[in-house]
Amino acid sequence: MNAEICIVFAGMCLMLALLVADRMRPGFVMFSVVVLFMCVGILSPKEVMAGFSNKGMITVGLLFLVSEGVRRSDALGYLVKRMLPKRANVSIRNGYVHVLPVIASVSAFLNNTPVVVVFIPIIKQWARKARLPLRKFLIPLSYAAILGGMCTLIGTSTNLVVHGMMLDAGYEGFTMFELGKVGVFIALAGMLYMIVFAARRLPDDKAENTAVAAEIEEEGSNVVEAVIGSRFPGINRSCSDFDFTKHYGAEIREIRRGGVVLPDPDSQTFREGDTLILDTDGSFISTWGDSSVFLMLSNGRYHEPVSRGWRKWLAVALLTIMVVGATLGSLPAVQRLSHGIQLDMFFWVCVVTVLMGCFGIFPAKRYTKFISWDILITIACALAISRAMVNSGLADFIAAHVIDFSSDVSPWAVLVALYITTNIITELITNNAAAAFAFPIAMSAAEQLGVDPMPFFVAICIASSASFSSPIGYQTNLIVQGIGNYRFKDFIRVGLPLNIITFVLSIVLIPIFWSF
Repeated sequence: MNAEICIVFAGMCLMLALLVADRMRPGFVMFSVVVLFMCVGILSPKEVMAGFSNKGMITVGLLFLVSEGVRRSDALGYLVKRMLPKRANVSIRNGYVHVLPVIASVSAFLNNTPVVVVFIPIIKQWARKARLPLRKFLIPLSYAAILGGMCTLIGTSTNLVVHGMMLDAGYEGFTMFELGKVGVFIALAGMLYMIVFAARRLPDDKAENTAVAAEIEEEGSNVVEAVIGSRFPGINRSCSDFDFTKHYGAEIREIRRGGVVLPDPDSQTFREGDTLILDTDGSFISTWGDSSVFLMLSNGRYHEPVSRGWRKWLAVALLTIMVVGATLGSLPAVQRLSHGIQLDMFFWVCVVTVLMGCFGIFPAKRYTKFISWDILITIACALAISRAMVNSGLADFIAAHVIDFSSDVSPWAVLVALYITTNIITELITNNAAAAFAFPIAMSAAEQLGVDPMPFFVAICIASSASFSSPIGYQTNLIVQGIGNYRFKDFIRVGLPLNIITFVLSIVLIPIFWSF
């Protein structure tokens, strides 16, 4: 083990520790590690900058705007409200059958976070009218969004990150629906599992949750639930130090974190993902609804987005054009007719983003507000860290030990080891960081074994997205944890079997569709 391997390994350990501690934003943590590697000469400035010009990273950024346009069009709300059962005395399982396939289908083509944010108030209102416990639905809502994201190239940022790293390494990358060969089976099995077992494994509504919902209902729009996002300026500051009322014109009634109502709000420190119960003047949602300071705002009623009428259908039409165009653009016959223009996902998402802005489907003057810059910085830095692992020899070193650890040295055994390692990391930190860590190891392992690395790349995509046993690894889990007051053990109870189902299906199906 040479000095460069030791430096990169130490930097990676430090990065993992800081990400688990959650004291700084993931993007800044990873950028700091990238700067360290540049200072010691493991990365060149050009290699540091390469991630910021990566097609996959830019595509993720533009998809935030496309998702915002569809969210504002109310097309999602229109769809799910018509899918929910209207009759009385409906069962929880019947609700699952109606809702989960819709959520998974939509999440295959849009960013998962706005999908979950749009659906939560609709399902809350429906569950209250149907007299069903809301906590039976929120975790399945998040899981269905994750499962849907596994089915397409654009379903989750992780797929695009791996796709971008494949292109940089000289591979062809994924087509639009290639991951669906495995993802669809996993999504169907996951939804079947939730329909049959989730209601039994999830908790009922707490008395305090029911009471808060009845305060909200009586007082109308004056009581608001707000989930703190990454851009909230008071993160890691105490409530007494950060004057929330002065900044936002609302008073904090209570703070929820990790399924617990925290005592004495004034003595607490704000954290991303905290749910605040606020006393407002009734204009809080209209004032801060478009702000990225809060991941979600709710006052117990569904608020239709501002874009109405023809923009609703234009947004759906443009989304359809983007998906169909990217799918057909990968066909050889279309490529021959394109006169050198690469009609891939990047091309179509650029065109659709501009058209949505020009037609006012999202406010073009404020487009920067709808992009999660920390996620983009995390992706760009993850690509640089992946390069550092290759440059230093750490990827080859780890891959060799993974192969040695696999007793029969078969590619299938390496696939299992790679999947498990990636999945554990994504439950502890973030999905994109886990993918960046695993990709160079997968590439090196395939080279040492003399096999096609494609099965390993697919396994990384699935394992990085399959964050079911923890609220930490996926933002949608964090959102529903705060709204539903779930404890960590609730995710383990319902999510761990789903992790196992996903793992078993992955290691069985991946070698069938992509041979070593």
